[in-house]
Amino acid sequence: AVVGAGIGGSAVAYFLQQHFGPQVQLDVFEKGHVGGRLATVTVNKQQYESGGASIHSLNLHMQDFVKVLGLKHRREVAGKSAIFSGEHFVLEETDWYLLNLFRLWWHYGISFLRLQMWVEEVMEKFMRIYKYQAYGYAFSSLEELLRSLGGEAFVNMTQRSVAESLLEVGVTQRFVDDVIAAVLRSSCGQSVLVPAFAGAMSLAGAQGSTWAVEGGNKLVCSGLLKLTKANVIPARVTGVSLHSSEGRALYQVHYEDSEGQGSGFYDMVVLTAPLHPSKSNFTFQNFEPPITDFPGAFQPSVTSVVHGYLNSSYFGFPDPKLFPFASILTTDTPNLFFNAMDNICPVNISSAFRRKQPQEAAVWRVLSQQPLDKQQLKTLFRSYYSVQVTEWQAYPHYDAAKSLPPIVLHDNLFYLSSVEWVASSMEMVAVAAKNVALLAYNRWYQDLEKIDQKDLMHKVKTEL
Repeated sequence: AVVGAGIGGSAVAYFLQQHFGPQVQLDVFEKGHVGGRLATVTVNKQQYESGGASIHSLNLHMQDFVKVLGLKHRREVAGKSAIFSGEHFVLEETDWYLLNLFRLWWHYGISFLRLQMWVEEVMEKFMRIYKYQAYGYAFSSLEELLRSLGGEAFVNMTQRSVAESLLEVGVTQRFVDDVIAAVLRSSCGQSVLVPAFAGAMSLAGAQGSTWAVEGGNKLVCSGLLKLTKANVIPARVTGVSLHSSEGRALYQVHYEDSEGQGSGFYDMVVLTAPLHPSKSNFTFQNFEPPITDFPGAFQPSVTSVVHGYLNSSYFGFPDPKLFPFASILTTDTPNLFFNAMDNICPVNISSAFRRKQPQEAAVWRVLSQQPLDKQQLKTLFRSYYSVQVTEWQAYPHYDAAKSLPPIVLHDNLFYLSSVEWVASSMEMVAVAAKNVALLAYNRWYQDLEKIDQKDLMHKVKTEL
């Protein structure tokens, strides 16, 4: 049984079938839409991303899924961005790459180079995971996984803030306040106090080279479930209880659907929905020692998709024709009520498509921590035709002092969403899905050589 049909649930179903073979029977429980936080809303008969919108070019699992499913990359429509402080723009992008570099240099000295080197070093080590997974290696805890990629330094990066780590490598406070804060507010709705590892992943995504799926990113989830012929059950799972059969653990999954209450027995269960008191009233029965509540909470984030006319004078451009930006990031200023906004393109882009001019009615996605009230919408838009609001419990509320949640809750009961406490992105979840599938397979067949191996870099080289 797989609980949840977002990217985690659909990816783990696909990987489980890859390893255990086509005879494995997969039930996937989903109380809402397939796709989870990959979702779209419709404006004027066109669909727009309202959830996870962009995928980094180094995300090899997502690249693979798109290839296997015969999906396409969406055509990119260029647009400039800027960082707004609530009073003025602290940094503006131009059409000239060299001029952008010069501006960064002029404002922040060598800080942006130091940032780039720091992010690249983290990403280079993170990319080792694909090699380990290709050889069938798995990890039974997030700490073991991080250690195998970057040693204790990676584990420490979940315990200290991104601001602290960057200041240590010589990035200036001003650069952290202006640029790093703006990127983190737009990517995970939080401040520069998020842990360094989660911060590095967000910053990697902000360095350009991101893509999206033609037709909507959610097509990856429905595509993978169709490919694995998984049985999707529209129901809300309320708990798991432990039984045993011939000395083996057997799990009873309890659920509620339109008919009432039901349950089923499974050899193996993967939970991909967050298990935090704020998120679920999920119960575990008959487990010894008991599976207790998970500490921590999820951060609400609100996406408002607004079809309307931008109030460019709020940003210091009385003439809307002269407003040059397609996306606006914001600094951490007390009076700013939104984290970021961008002029978005539909999920299906024809070759004739052009981005709306700033004086025309366009579709904007506004990210904020609270739903926007009428006054705030009036501040950002001269007038608007429609507003569609989606509230996501999208990211863990990162608190660097917490220990990381477990992956293994019992013999064959796995918790995939624990990875979000390291970093939360489509690819982190896909990497965790592959890890859980390998872990389940290696544990089932007692191939303990493939779990939590030390010095994997050296092992993999010799296997090559």
